[in-house]
Amino acid sequence: MARLFSIGEVLVDFIPLEKGKALKDVASFERAPGGAPANVAAAVAKYGAEASMITKLGKDPFGDFLLDKLNEAGVHTDKITRTSEANTGLAFVSLRHDGERDFSFYRNPSADLLLTEAEIDENWFSEGDILHYCSVDLVESPMKNAHIAAIQAAKSKGALISFDPNVRLPLWSSPEDCRNTILQFVPKSHLVKISDEELTFITGILDEEQAIHSLFVGDVKAVLYTKGADGAVLYTKGQQFNSTGYKVKVQDTTGAGDAFIGGFLYQLLDKKANQLNIESILSKHHEGILSFANASGALTTTGKGAISSIPDKMRITELMEGTRRVGS
Repeated sequence: MARLFSIGEVLVDFIPLEKGKALKDVASFERAPGGAPANVAAAVAKYGAEASMITKLGKDPFGDFLLDKLNEAGVHTDKITRTSEANTGLAFVSLRHDGERDFSFYRNPSADLLLTEAEIDENWFSEGDILHYCSVDLVESPMKNAHIAAIQAAKSKGALISFDPNVRLPLWSSPEDCRNTILQFVPKSHLVKISDEELTFITGILDEEQAIHSLFVGDVKAVLYTKGADGAVLYTKGQQFNSTGYKVKVQDTTGAGDAFIGGFLYQLLDKKANQLNIESILSKHHEGILSFANASGALTTTGKGAISSIPDKMRITELMEGTRRVGS
């Protein structure tokens, strides 16, 4: 069976017990498993597909905690290695009253950045698999080279490559380094997800349509342009498919974008997408794929944390069907 491979950071999010305070003023936190690639893997696993995480954790209690949580979510952890050379990454989050966040990261380096290209096995991947990654672990490190090796190996075996830049500027030496690295990796990918907050920064183009079309370089076959509660637009070469979001009571937006792309990738696995047929599958099934992804992202905002808030398929189906009934 085809599966999702997610490569990159797995870390502990420390989420404030109170909203509306700057991070320096928050007195107490609760821990939650996080890291965008891990959130995506957890969503895909929760929806019923096979998902594996490729990363490195510290030999510390936080690494133990994350392994437990990934296993509980149904994510395969046999491709996660451990090290004593660095600690597991941590992120402290503050929440505004609208559920939006500010981050402070502790990783200099964290264990995930020490994964090497020699630890990537090309035999992991098969045709029909999907390799998903983000930009946080593309800073200059062994992990960046591990990404390149994984992308090359997966692509050579017929896997789809999915890239969500997921920009986190505090982790980069400069905005230019972040932008240039993302632009280096976009052409290596078949699917690129980009948010309305990231588009101009990454492309340097103010016009929305021109900016999106500038991303069709190299191997890119589809671009997912997300607009939060307003839904998303799916672009392929020559086609555009619009979708609307779902109105829910937002508590915490952490992981919403990851749940969205997780729902989207789950649908691609379910429909047996590959490098050759992805455009035709998206053209034929775009409405259902986007509705599922939007519902996945929306429902994740109704709880705290990322992995712990990912909804089950029944809740997604209920939201989709309830919205159809109201609109009919």
